Amino acid sequence: MNMPFAGAKLALFIGARLAVIRRDDIADIPWPDYLDLPGGGREGRESPLACALRETQEELGLTVPPDAVVWGKRFVESDGNKWFFAAHLPETDEAKIVLGDEGQSWQLMAPQMFIAHPKAVPQFQARLALYMSGVSGDAVEV
Repeated sequence: MNMPFAGAKLALFIGARLAVIRRDDIADIPWPDYLDLPGGGREGRESPLACALRETQEELGLTVPPDAVVWGKRFVESDGNKWFFAAHLPETDEAKIVLGDEGQSWQLMAPQMFIAHPKAVPQFQARLALYMSGVSGDAVEV
C-alpha cells in the first residue's frame, strides 16, 4: 500500500443503500453530470485510505471511521494507481450527510441501481460489482 497512487474512491453503504453524488455538469471535468462515488485525488503523502476518508468528509460531511472500511483493492490505470474501498455505516447516518462544494446533489440508492445506471461512472460500476461479487480485496492500511 506504500506504493505511489493517484487517488481513491469509497463505496459507502448507509444501511443497505449506497451514497451517490451527481457530478457537476461542467464540460471540462471527466464524466460531467454522471453519478459518482465519494473520493478524489491524493493530497501530500496521505495513504490511499486516508485519501478516500478525507474526500468523503469533504464531499458528504461524514467522518467514516477506518474500522468501517471492510474492503479495498488497487487498480492500475494509465494515469497511476487508484484505490477503491467499501465501507458500511448504519442507516441512521443518513441524517448526517451534508453535500460539500462539489457535485449537484447526493442520494442513497440500491447498489444494483448504481451498477446498472446508464449515467454512472463506468469504472466505479465495475469496481462496485467486483466488491459485491465477493472477490478478495488487497491489504488495507490506515
